[in-house]
Formats: sequence, C-alpha cells, structure tokens
Amino acid sequence: MSNELKKKQILSSQVDLSKFNSKNFEKATDDEKAQQEVMGESTTFFRDGMRRLKKNPLAMGSIVVLVLLIAIIIIAPIFVPYSYADMITVNGVRDKGATNLGMFEYSDAEMKYMESTGESLFPHIFGTDSLGRDYFIRVIYGTRVSLSVGVVAAIMVLIIGLIYGSVSGYFGGKVDMIMMRIVDIIYSLPDMLIIILLSVVLKEVLVSKIKGTALAALGPNMISMFLVFGLLYWVTMARLIRGQILTIKNSEYVLAARCIGTKDGRILRRHILPNCLSVIIITTALQVPSAIFTESYLSFLGLGVSDPLTSLGSLANDARGAMQSYPSRLVIPALIICVIVLALNLLGDGLRDAFDSKLN
Repeated sequence: MSNELKKKQILSSQVDLSKFNSKNFEKATDDEKAQQEVMGESTTFFRDGMRRLKKNPLAMGSIVVLVLLIAIIIIAPIFVPYSYADMITVNGVRDKGATNLGMFEYSDAEMKYMESTGESLFPHIFGTDSLGRDYFIRVIYGTRVSLSVGVVAAIMVLIIGLIYGSVSGYFGGKVDMIMMRIVDIIYSLPDMLIIILLSVVLKEVLVSKIKGTALAALGPNMISMFLVFGLLYWVTMARLIRGQILTIKNSEYVLAARCIGTKDGRILRRHILPNCLSVIIITTALQVPSAIFTESYLSFLGLGVSDPLTSLGSLANDARGAMQSYPSRLVIPALIICVIVLALNLLGDGLRDAFDSKLN
C-alpha cells in the first residue's frame, strides 16, 4: 500500500509538458528589453522629484511664466533706449512735454523730430510718468528689484535658518531649549515696527556708511528691510529644519556613523541634511513670494528703495495720486506683482507635491 501511495505522489509531482506554451521560451524583443531597463533604472531623490514635478501642469506653466518674465527684464533694457532715472530727451534736450503720456503716445517734440528727420523713435509702451520718464523701463527695473529682493531674502533665510535649526535639532538638550526660546522671542517681535525703527535709528549711520558704494542706490530703508529679513524671517526655516533633524538623528544609519567615529559636522552634511532636502527646497521656494510681497507693501508705504531707483511697490505708491486720471500706472505694477506671486506660489506648491515624501 505504501508503494502505491509513493507512485501516486511521484505521478502527481511530475509536470505535464503539454500545458507549456512554446512562446514562453522565445527570446525577448528589443522593446521588452528596453522596458526592463527602464523599470530597473536607478534614480535619485532629486531626479525622482523632478520627474513628478514635470507631470504638474500648473507648476510647469509657472516656470514658463517666470522664465519669460526674467528673460524680458534682462533683455528689454538692451533694446529700450530710455533710462529709468532720467527724463526723456530729444536731440540731447530734455523734453518737458513728455509728461503723463499714454500708452504708445509721443510728445509734440518727438513728433516734430520724427517728421523732420524721418527717423522713428522707440515707442513709450506704457507711456510716461509725471516726471517725463518712460514708464515701461521703470516697470522693468522695478520688477528686477522686487525679484532680486525675493531671491536675496530667501537665500539669507535659507543660510541662517539652516545653520541655526541644524545645531538646535542635532545637539538637543539644553542647547535646543535655549535656542528655541530665542526663536520664540523673535517670533513675538513685530516685523513692521522693527523695519520702521531701524529705518529711523540707523538712517544717518547707513547713509554715511553706504555713501559712494553700490548700496547707495538702494537707500537706508531697503538695507533696513534686509536687516529685518536676516534678524526675523529665518525662524520658520529653523523650526522646520529642527523638526526634521529630531526625527532623523536617531535613525540606524546615523547611529552607525556615530559608532565608527564620524564627526558631527560630517554626519550633518552627509547623512542628515540630504534627507531634509524636501523641506529645504519647499520652504525656500515659498519664501521668495513672501519676501516679494513684503517688499511690495513696505515700498507702497514709502519704506522701500530710494528714488530714482524703483520697485513694483513704490511704482504703485507713486501712482496713487493720479489713480483716476492714469489708472494704468497702478494696474500694471499691481498686475505684475500678482503674476509673480501667483506663479511662485504655484511653483512652491508643485515642489511640495513633488519632493514631499509624505505626499507620494
């Protein structure tokens, strides 16, 4: 009986070759090989995030808008023959009749000059302001200043917040407690009041220090604004970095690095901060529109760049007096501010969706 059971087990374990299809043993085609290579392709965190970002139409559209805007503000001054600071001149003489021109209008002196010489002058695309300066080139330089303020402020926030948050989160204990209490104190300070106080208190000192330098064009108000960005606006970045490091520093790979005697600085640079990259990218990207908006409303209140240099906020402030007669002078800078802030916010949201591992 046992022999019969063994025979049945052997027969049941044997494979029925008639059920196999010969096509299963054919060589793979080139397309199938390529598909296997793509499926097995190694990637990095940044490359994987960029791949997801490219699938976001709003983020990619924002990038296109920002690239076009940056290209315009870089290329336009090369072709536009007017200065953002000086009144329009005709034959080397200031044209006093070139004030408050509408879009694509010419003054009487310019019309006579073109009729007598047959030469066509570059049009005033956005007209001129009350001082006879081409408004288009002033908008171009105002956009330059606003974007530059946003980028510089974001870099300042990134550097200060990254260093402060890394030290606080990594060492922990009393160091973390003291550093976070300082952050709490800074959070309680009103940024608008600090900017006004710095502008008033440091005005004379800053004017004497920056006289004759490239910073003189910005003026003491703008430098006070940068000081406030460096003093106050980095606390959010520091808190986010600290929170990320607190969750990462007890991981196995960090403990292994400590066991082999790796220095704290190298652990932070090579093992911890690369894993905080998503928070760093997202927070920095969202800081740019926040800084631009802050600069705009401060310039609107008269705490921005000094004349003749301008920003989008100061252009809007200058246009308030003639808002009913020349509404385009207020609408144009306000519209550009909205486009820049909206595009940067959409890009920041896209970066958050692409690089935040918790959302994927």
